[in-house]
Amino acid sequence: QVQLVESGGGLVQPGGSLRLSCAASGFTFSSYAMSWVRQAPGKGLEWVSCISSIGGNTFYVDSVKGRFTISRDNAKNTVYLQMNSLKPDDTAVYYCTKHSQGGYDYWGQGTQVTVSS
Repeated sequence: QVQLVESGGGLVQPGGSLRLSCAASGFTFSSYAMSWVRQAPGKGLEWVSCISSIGGNTFYVDSVKGRFTISRDNAKNTVYLQMNSLKPDDTAVYYCTKHSQGGYDYWGQGTQVTVSS
């Protein structure tokens, strides 16, 4: 069965960095684009970034451009989100998602990122 397991969240001060990881299993990882989606307290889901199946194309929401970098290692079935210059507004639960035709068909359990002094 498909599993997506996020890790790497935590508490960090403003301006700090974190690297999120998402370990995938149960499907041919290298055949699918992947995204990171977040949900801030009391708010709806927000798409953050996506990466194409072989990693040649990446996209970001404007609010994280220049600060976050998405990458993947298809040999390790893992997608990453490097987050630098973190701001309190980045506080959210971050989810790893697998793309399917028309949307996302699988989600991880999420990892909490809290940016606070």
